Amino acid sequence: MASTFCSSSIALPHSSIHSPQSLPTNSLSQTTVQIYGPKSYRGFGFHAVNGRSPFPVASAVAAQFNASEQAQKISFNESQRPVYPFSAIVGQDEMKLCLLLNVIDPKIGGVMIMGDRGTGKSTTVRSLVDLLPEIKVVAGDPYNSDPEDPEFMGVEVRERVLNGEQLQVVFSKINMVDLPLGATEDRVCGTIDIEKALTEGVKSFEPGLLAKANRGILYVDEVNLLDDHLVDVLLDSAASGWNTVEREGISVSHPARFILIGSGNPEEGELRPQLLDRFGMHAQVGTVRDAELRVKIVEERTCFDKNPKGFRHSYKAQQEKLQQQIASARSFLPSVQIDRDLKVKISKVCAELNVDGLRGDIVINRAAKALAALKGSAKVSVEDIATVIPNCLRHRLRKDPLESIDSGLLVLEKFYAVFR
Repeated sequence: MASTFCSSSIALPHSSIHSPQSLPTNSLSQTTVQIYGPKSYRGFGFHAVNGRSPFPVASAVAAQFNASEQAQKISFNESQRPVYPFSAIVGQDEMKLCLLLNVIDPKIGGVMIMGDRGTGKSTTVRSLVDLLPEIKVVAGDPYNSDPEDPEFMGVEVRERVLNGEQLQVVFSKINMVDLPLGATEDRVCGTIDIEKALTEGVKSFEPGLLAKANRGILYVDEVNLLDDHLVDVLLDSAASGWNTVEREGISVSHPARFILIGSGNPEEGELRPQLLDRFGMHAQVGTVRDAELRVKIVEERTCFDKNPKGFRHSYKAQQEKLQQQIASARSFLPSVQIDRDLKVKISKVCAELNVDGLRGDIVINRAAKALAALKGSAKVSVEDIATVIPNCLRHRLRKDPLESIDSGLLVLEKFYAVFR
């Protein structure tokens, strides 16, 4: 059964196609090659010219693969473990909406999903892989550096630009990286080869999971069971957007900006408040009580287990439609506006709920604009704010052990009192 809460559709602009040039045959996801050269921008010595991309020199777009490359790509995709289609997830609209909004605007800051075991939390998160859009990355760079924004460039790429080198740029799908609970700190942060540094005098760095997750998604299942030393690493990277590895007097840094998604069961332990505050949104997932709906979920899952390829094919049209909506919303997002009086009321709700800091205000504004973009609306409405505000503030309220009312309901009560 397909989800219907994202029924609006936005037409995608038709992109211009240039003359094709040859592509490396060893790349399976590579669809575009562009060459960038040096200019100056922001504090790193680049500047944009006439509002165009910071330092474009030339571009060449490969419009199509040859037959062997296409066959290789199809064979590679079919060899991967089949993923349950996002559109086939029954119910759980709150969780699905929070995930979609974070894909549309990664600056929202991720989502924490808490709920009963066996409610499809990890299945839904991993099903997001099929919907992730493509982004520009520097070819061969282990940190997925952005060729147009120095804030998302690795140190080596930035030095290459400043030295006048041209960058080969490809389109690559956003990564989703799983962080295992038993991962070591070296595997997460990366390791420095001390022997090579001492014998050859060069820095040899083996990137970790944070490097791979840069400009992508970092997913932690059972995040409330994560070891404290790994929580400290995530806090540091989430706060600064950079990962720094210090070993024996040698220091290596690289960008580590990612959408942090966590899931867990509250019965198995609480999450440290420092990490909980780093999640932009919080979704609560409950067990489905309707018998007919439970049977529908069981039947859908059984069909997928029997024939994953056929089941995925039956949802192909809905998956492509949702993928198009996400791509359209991402391109439409910068033009979405929110009235100042709505911003004032949002901040008033946060102030009256005694929310610490201003992160809640910022996230509500961003989430409401992302929802408006998903609907294809140029302005944020009160309804958009009402939809996202419980998820943005629920986990930021101070807990009262004697309070039996759900914190999301408290947020809505205050919202309607301020916005009436």
